[in-house]
Formats: sequence, C-alpha cells, structure tokens
Amino acid sequence: MAADLVDINAVVGGLLRDLAFAQTSQPKMFGYKRAAAAILGLETSLSDLVTPTGALPRIPGIGPGSARVIHEVLETGGSSTVERAIDASDRRADIERRRSLRQHFLSRAKVLSVLGDSAMPGPSLIDYRGDLQMHSEWSDGSDSLDDLADACGERGYAYAAITDHSHGLKIAGGMSMQEAAEQRRLLADLNDRTKPFRFFQGIEANIGGDGHLDLSDDEAREFEVVLAAPHSRLRRAEDQTERLVTAVQHPAVCILAHPRGRITGSRAGIVANWARVFATAAALGVAVEIDGDPARQDLDYSMAREALDAGCLFALDSDAHTTGQLVYAETALAHARLAGIPIDRIVNCWPLEQFLTWLGDKHAQCRVS
Repeated sequence: MAADLVDINAVVGGLLRDLAFAQTSQPKMFGYKRAAAAILGLETSLSDLVTPTGALPRIPGIGPGSARVIHEVLETGGSSTVERAIDASDRRADIERRRSLRQHFLSRAKVLSVLGDSAMPGPSLIDYRGDLQMHSEWSDGSDSLDDLADACGERGYAYAAITDHSHGLKIAGGMSMQEAAEQRRLLADLNDRTKPFRFFQGIEANIGGDGHLDLSDDEAREFEVVLAAPHSRLRRAEDQTERLVTAVQHPAVCILAHPRGRITGSRAGIVANWARVFATAAALGVAVEIDGDPARQDLDYSMAREALDAGCLFALDSDAHTTGQLVYAETALAHARLAGIPIDRIVNCWPLEQFLTWLGDKHAQCRVS
C-alpha cells in the first residue's frame, strides 16, 4: 500500500491475527482473533487515539498482550513480539501464506477516512442511491423484506435490490422458483407501501464450474436484476477465465458479483486473465461489483482500477445478510474512491430513470437471445 494509504489499524489487525494463529492454546487464539476484529472495526485510527505520552485509551477486547503489539507497530511499523511468537511456533509457512492473502483490505477507520476526505474525487454517500446486493430470510439472510426496506429508507436510498441466492446453492438456502414467485408478490405489495422507494427483485445466481448459471434462461428472465457470482473452485491454481467470460456473456446477467471470491487471510480466489474478463463485461454493459463485506472487499481498489481502464461499469454493494450490515456499502464506496471511479460509471449512483434504462437494455438483450 502506498505511503499515503498506510492503514495502521489494518497492519495491527493483521499482526494480531498472525499472533492468534501462532498460539497453541485455543482460548488465546480466540482472544487474539477478537482483538484483531476490535482493531479492524475501530472508527478512529490508532495513530489518532494514542496520547502525546504514548498511552492508549481503553479499547474493549484489547488486553496487555495486544496493547504491546499496538505500541510496537506505532513505534516501529512492525512487531517483534509477533515475529518471536511465529518463530517459536511451527506455523511460519502457513502464517506467511495468510499474510499474502490480505492485500488491499481496508479497516473501518481507513474507510471513514477515505470517505471523509473532501479533496478526494469519486462517489460519496450522498451520491449513493441504492444497494444492489443484500440477502433476506428468504435465503441465508436473517431479516424480513419489511425490515430491509425500513433500513434502506433510513439510509436514504431511492432503490435497492433483494438478491437472495438461487436454487442451485443449497448451502445458502437458495430459493426455489416457487418461493421466488411468492417473494415477487410480496415485493410488489411492499413497493406499493414504500413509494417512492422501490425494491427490485434480484437473484444471486451461482456460476458453475463451466460458467453456466444455476438458472435456466427462462428462469433468469423472471428477475429484474441478475447477479452472477462464483461460490466454488475458489482455491484452485488453474486459470478460470473461460468460466467467468461465459457467465458474463449470459444475456440475463447484469452484475458480476464478488468476481474473485477472495476472503481475507483465507483464500486468494479465482485466477483469471482479468483484462479479458473486464473487456468482455465492458463490451456487454455488465457491471463488475465492488463487494463491501469487510472479509471480501472484492474487487479491491487496485483491481478496480484495471476494470476502470477497461471501460467497465461498476456496482457498489454491501452483500448484507442483516440490516446492520448495510453499512458495508461504505467499504465499497471507499474502494471506488481509491480507484478513482467517476460517479457516471457506477450504476447505483444513477438516478432511477437512468438505472431503469440500463436494466431495460439488459432485458432487451435477454429477449433477443
């Protein structure tokens, strides 16, 4: 990360995770994992929290061991305590692997810093008109459609898409087409009650290993917003360009969601010729997603710049599974700002009429096919 993007909370959070994986005691491992989560979730940079005398305020979840790591990072940029613990374990190789899988992840404090920088161009919260990936109790989310509508209204959205999982992803409670039809009826009633806010019925279709969706063409046409996302083969070393290109070329697909399928410290996600994937998406008017789930942050700002240069449209989404997770859209906004994406390239920063025109074009392509 460039000097002007140094994220001290992300550095500390990562080192505390390293320390967790160096432990032989499960309670200590979980304790350092909780400490890492506490630091990554702080809304203020540790550099701003430390007093002139070098003292830290009390931070819930941070004990003496974690505080020592924080002070070392603030003083030197690294932690000898963590390195000694790793050396004393037999897990150096695994921890180094995990370290390589957390590049370009932002802490909550960095997200707020980026969004609060008035000199930085790009989308702001004011420009953001609606979230296009969220999950309800109809698949693997925990909240009702009404609860999500209320939460979207509180955030000032003009529109949003409910994108529960499609029937092929059983592990995520994917909806049957019969259930989708019932949800569609409920959404129509809900939209009558929540005007001018509007919910679109979307679906998060699963991309199979061959690139085909877990929906037939006729099934896909029944949804207003079709996201295509990979959920398998995410740890493979082989090139999967053809898989993603095939999915993007499906005429019903509007958004390529969390394109890599990466998870911080766990997996790198899909290996592909991204220049070709992005060029295909740009040519077909398919938006590529910046998923703001803190564990995903996919695409990140570095790859988003590549997609921008390729001419792509973007969707910035929370991937929320609870109403409280709608705030994750702010992480996507921060990555878009760091990537320098202009507002006119972000479909969910468009006015409703422009968004509807784009959807109409996609649906017309689907009918022609």
